[in-house]
Amino acid sequence: MRIGELAKATGTSARALRHYEQAGLISSERAPNGYRVYNERAVARVRNIRYLLAAGLTLDDVRVFLPCLDGDVAAAPPSDKGLRVALERLAVLNERIAAQTEARDRLEGALREKTDDRIRSWLAHTWPLSKRPDSSAAAPAHRGERKTSGDTPSP
Repeated sequence: MRIGELAKATGTSARALRHYEQAGLISSERAPNGYRVYNERAVARVRNIRYLLAAGLTLDDVRVFLPCLDGDVAAAPPSDKGLRVALERLAVLNERIAAQTEARDRLEGALREKTDDRIRSWLAHTWPLSKRPDSSAAAPAHRGERKTSGDTPSP
């Protein structure tokens, strides 16, 4: 199967497939005309790579799963090494989320302080309802008061 056929079968781009190949996650043969030719197992392998990437792992993380990429990764329990890699990635993501949340809270606090809470009206109109902080939560801190981690701003 040529690269375009594999891309169509897996819902990915030819560019992504070349990237996966460069990363050593998939391989191909070369036809006499120079085109990449993949075997049928590549479909499962690419789907598993995409599944792991969608779960939040990086291409480097996915390398740990190389021995099982031809099977059903989603249905199989992870190996001890796979579980360790996934837990390490989860810790990294949690650290990034915490840092971004702190940055957002600092920015929102500065805006509230400098705008006499006019920002509340703007937030109410710009945040989708599904993304708004819980309005039943405690009121956010105002000028000079520090927010605690349990405070959730209300729109």
